[in-house]
Amino acid sequence: MSAECLEYEVTNRGAEPVDVSVSFGWSGSGARPSFDPGATQSAVAPGASVRGRISRQEGGGMPSFPPLSASPTPSGRVGPAPGVKVVKVRSVPTAEAPSTGGACPASGVRVYADQGDAAMGLRAVGLHLENCGTRDVVLDGFPQVQVLDEAHAPVPSVRVLEGGSAISTGTSTERSPRRFTVPPGGKANAGLVWRNTNDASSDPVNAPYVRVRAVPDAAPVMVTPELDLGTTGQLGVGAWAPEGS
Repeated sequence: MSAECLEYEVTNRGAEPVDVSVSFGWSGSGARPSFDPGATQSAVAPGASVRGRISRQEGGGMPSFPPLSASPTPSGRVGPAPGVKVVKVRSVPTAEAPSTGGACPASGVRVYADQGDAAMGLRAVGLHLENCGTRDVVLDGFPQVQVLDEAHAPVPSVRVLEGGSAISTGTSTERSPRRFTVPPGGKANAGLVWRNTNDASSDPVNAPYVRVRAVPDAAPVMVTPELDLGTTGQLGVGAWAPEGS
């Protein structure tokens, strides 16, 4: 350990390999980072602990780093550390991890979510599909989505709507569904939209993950849009459309 790097350790307490992301923040006095550093570990085996390191440069200019340990169990419990804090721990099954590049998945398609947009309590996240295989992919309607909590368990209180018009107008989630073909190398997009309005009707719902199937028989992909649904209890899902349409 030196003042030039932060060493961390992640432990998979689940039953399947996971890809883990850890977001760090600065809680000490003095110089602050220009951004909150993050780290990712791929394919952490069940029961395994993996160590990683972030350099001072990667950490955005933090003057020094103390040791830190994070346990990316589905519950996301972490231990405290002076100066540097764990802001968030997220894990997705390696078999369901989204990808934007690299080897083409066995399904022949890549599915991933973008960083989204938030304004005046309205949230919107894009879902993207790329046909990286050798066969045409036919899309017809809406992606199938399942809202999951920190333990990767379904959240039955959330109502998933086909189309986002009940939540907001003027978003791409209002498009009418249609059947079309995505050729090899082609792309398509859909979207998620929700509001984080809160009232006294129930407890707010925060669900980090969404399991997405491009079509009903497709392999699932787990994305992390960090749904802060408030007490609205609704998530709108837009229909697939050719990218750029």
